Amino acid sequence: MFIVAALYHFTRFDDPDALRPGLVEICAAHDTKGTLLVAQEGINGTIAGTRAGIDAALKAIRALPGCAALEHKESTATEMPFNRLKVRLKREIVTMGQPDVDPAQGTGHYVDPEDWNALIAQPDVAVIDTRNDYEVAIGTFEGAIDPQTKSFGEFPVWWEANKERFHNKRVAMFCTGGIRCEKSTNFLLGQGVEDVFHLKGGILKYLEHVPEEDSRWDGECFVFDGRVSVGHGLKEGTHRLCFACRRPLAPEDLRHADYEAGVQCHRCADEFSEADRRRFRDRQKQIRLAHDRGETHMGDG
Repeated sequence: MFIVAALYHFTRFDDPDALRPGLVEICAAHDTKGTLLVAQEGINGTIAGTRAGIDAALKAIRALPGCAALEHKESTATEMPFNRLKVRLKREIVTMGQPDVDPAQGTGHYVDPEDWNALIAQPDVAVIDTRNDYEVAIGTFEGAIDPQTKSFGEFPVWWEANKERFHNKRVAMFCTGGIRCEKSTNFLLGQGVEDVFHLKGGILKYLEHVPEEDSRWDGECFVFDGRVSVGHGLKEGTHRLCFACRRPLAPEDLRHADYEAGVQCHRCADEFSEADRRRFRDRQKQIRLAHDRGETHMGDG
């Protein structure tokens, strides 16, 4: 059993690149894998490993400047959900492309998971899912608005085109773990929206703390690791990933006539050339050969 820790924290790093060697060293020492992003605005990522490895990594991260109060969310995986460790320097730890957005200067009102149902049931509350379209497709809250964005950077454009829909409304926003709402609620405050709320800890905390019988969540929650999705109680979900387009696939999608493992799914069958598919088939062959040798291929997932 592996512990999976999702984390983020907004704080000022004067030299984020200087933090990378220490993070790589502590994670590598405990065979902890996953992705950590560091930028001047803070740190974001998901890592997986043993209990001791995750505890060591979190201790090191909380020792970084301004990170003592960092919170994280935990779940489990039966298999290691990452093939390698990546610690990357980025311009933003979650890309919105709005230089004036600064969550450290204020965000929407945090709403605990236990209070979320009551809030979104109010008739004057508009609920917005800030995630990408492929994430929303496999699960969301009942009645939530889907902006149908392909990337988080498209959200400001969507808001500008749709903001009149939310006149005299309170706005409640949610995302996977909370980080996108830190920026999106700060953005809305900057646009003059006064009553902005967001789900504290995101969908992951909601699925962990709210009993399924009381839940207003419908479907599964996409996660950015080898598990692909989780459900209530943060149990591993039923979805798999199309290695060609990286979209999540439900069990019935694997039986579709256009599905070919590692090569295409019904959603991307017309999106790649025959040369692409030959390349994907060769990759899939190398993955199978690696599995036959008891090895993990770096292109697997």
